[in-house]
Amino acid sequence: MAEIKITGYADQISVKQGDTISFMTSVEGTASVQADFVRLIHGDEHPDGPGFIEREMACDANKKYRVKKQYVQTGSFLTIEDNNQILDLSGSFTLYAFIFPTAPHLHRQGILMRWSIQDQKGYALGINDEGKLEFWTGNGKKTDKVYAEAPLSHLMWYFVAVSYDRATGEAVLFQEPVVNSYNSLLSPMLPLDYACHVREKLRVEPVGGDIPFLIAGSNDYNEGRGPFVSQVYNGKIDRCGIQDRALSRDELAQICNGEKPFQDSLITHWDTTIGYTDQGIGDEVMDTGPHQLHGQGINRPIRCMTGYNWNGKDDSFRIAPEQYGGVHFHDDALIDCKWEPMLTTTIPDSFKSGCYALRVRAGDAEDHIPFVVRAAKPKAKIAMLMPTASYLAYANERLAFEFHTAQSITAHTPVLTKYDVELYKKDDYGLSTYDYFNDGMGCCYSSYRRPIFNLRPKHRTAPIAIPWGFPADLSIVGWLEHSEYDFEVITDEDLHRDGLAAIEPYNVIINGAHPEYYSEKMLDAVESYLATGGRLMYIGGNGYYWVTSFRDDEPWCMEVRKGESGSRAWQARPGEYYHATSGERGGLWKNRGRPPQKLTGVGFTSEGMDKSMPYLRMPDSYHKNASWIFDGISDEEPIGDFGLALGGAAGIETDRYELMLGTPPHTKILASSEMFSDYWMHVQEEILYNYPGLRGSEDYQIRADMIYFTTRNNGAVFCSGSIAFGHALPYNNFDNNISTLMANVVNAFEKDGELPGMQYIAKEKHWE
Repeated sequence: MAEIKITGYADQISVKQGDTISFMTSVEGTASVQADFVRLIHGDEHPDGPGFIEREMACDANKKYRVKKQYVQTGSFLTIEDNNQILDLSGSFTLYAFIFPTAPHLHRQGILMRWSIQDQKGYALGINDEGKLEFWTGNGKKTDKVYAEAPLSHLMWYFVAVSYDRATGEAVLFQEPVVNSYNSLLSPMLPLDYACHVREKLRVEPVGGDIPFLIAGSNDYNEGRGPFVSQVYNGKIDRCGIQDRALSRDELAQICNGEKPFQDSLITHWDTTIGYTDQGIGDEVMDTGPHQLHGQGINRPIRCMTGYNWNGKDDSFRIAPEQYGGVHFHDDALIDCKWEPMLTTTIPDSFKSGCYALRVRAGDAEDHIPFVVRAAKPKAKIAMLMPTASYLAYANERLAFEFHTAQSITAHTPVLTKYDVELYKKDDYGLSTYDYFNDGMGCCYSSYRRPIFNLRPKHRTAPIAIPWGFPADLSIVGWLEHSEYDFEVITDEDLHRDGLAAIEPYNVIINGAHPEYYSEKMLDAVESYLATGGRLMYIGGNGYYWVTSFRDDEPWCMEVRKGESGSRAWQARPGEYYHATSGERGGLWKNRGRPPQKLTGVGFTSEGMDKSMPYLRMPDSYHKNASWIFDGISDEEPIGDFGLALGGAAGIETDRYELMLGTPPHTKILASSEMFSDYWMHVQEEILYNYPGLRGSEDYQIRADMIYFTTRNNGAVFCSGSIAFGHALPYNNFDNNISTLMANVVNAFEKDGELPGMQYIAKEKHWE
């Protein structure tokens, strides 16, 4: 009997009652599944906690569904809509492009192609299995080719072209490096000859027919999945086009030198520098030729990339757009699986705001496809803000397999499940922003329109075998449910789209454990919320860290570019720090003048995953302005010397108070951790020069600070300074001092009017 495998995703991550949502699944080993809606209460199966908790929801859509295996089109490329078959070239022609191959020896790759792999007909300019530039033709029965003698080198700019004379059958291959001191891996001073010019007479004329023209890929076909695109190119393509005659070597040299293509014989010229605005650029590549055969990007080819003529003087397309013609393609990129829906339904009014999933079962196989229901009309005073941008950043991460420092950071051998192994073997569900593409470049896009293995309620991240992201935040949700608070749930997507309006109705916003990725709209909304009397509970660590952006019309896809500092798995290449999505500079918010301390009072200081520690109360915790936070907790007991995340409430990733980075001067340090091991290191963005003494046992800055401060109009901020804090709430069935402390803050923050101890806010000598 075949093993049953179920994977799926929803087309939305946040919906209201009355909204329509679709669920896409791919199932192997069975023709039908049982689907039921469940409310997710708690996700961590740790034996010291309450275990996995879900609540089945009555819904007309709960029933059996027919299912099938569905396929994924991976790889980024451009499609050309050519309804009039302009590119079914019947005479002589020339194909040309500037290219920057990043993995020329990986496999056969297409550059400019009107080629059918199944039918073996058409014409194509691409890279063969040996990494050499090649032009090939086919008539459906026979093929012929001409290829360069010198292989292409990776990370080097070339001008490549083929001139084909149909009358004589002669094809001339033109390969010329266009290397300057900035644009390529190696310097032009080296005595390396990358040029190649080959002339061959081909015996097979290209026969076209109804074959789509593609840039960076080739048309393929499989009986099971139908038509798809393979031979996807890895690398950048800059300005490219087609002429309706065979250009001479001298004429090609003119285009190579940056002159405009010949207008009298122009069929297409895809100008990759057109379309830039201050807000970035879209996926469409404009054709300036007479037929306007614009290219549409699939799986979001990366724009705002340096081109062949980048001179290193400017680092932004906004200053020198003519130097940013590079469009980077990858054979394993994925933005949207575009599966057929198994189920489309309307969210019933009976689904009050919270975390939900469509649970899909067949035999022993099961999958939960999560989503959030936000209130159609907010009524509660408490909102849980799920950091969905961070979920996307880590979506399908492969850190346990491919991040070479994972074990040294975590001090753990990875604990792999069958889902981890399945994900690693199955490379067609896309990458996280912590992964590298097949060509070694960092992945800057992530989307939820694909199956995400670690966006599941029971998932445990392999490097440290604890919940991370969504399943970790269900510990906070579980605490709210157990404590019987009236609360609602919203997401980063809602915050980015609606701004202040998304959170303004609530007295208190509770952040998830790791809100690391934030857009400018999100930061502005939280700042405005606090300035107008809102109250924030940031019970996590490493928050408000990376610049993140979304397109308004595609909220399911985020962009992040890792800059020159920060704890990063990869770094963008020089000149490529600006986002195509929004036009803004990527990297750390700290490096753009908005360190998290200015907003929340604490900011990222260290990470370590060997053992979590307790907090010790600090003198500020006894001030009458803040002592109420510790009601019900004795002076002697450590705070959080337990937890489901490595045995303590202070750990995983931690934040600290720092006046020089913007912590409000009246902030109270309530509690702090100490004595982390030497697996903990100070974050590198705060280090100007490496020196001994930066380890956990040596550096006083490696700690977790629990802080509290007030803002205008009776607003306030409470921060735990630790990711592990939320993991401690469910310990001993939610009966513990972290839970007590949390309840004290929530109870105070949700009430209208003045906060406890406000009469002592300006009197620093009032101590208990």
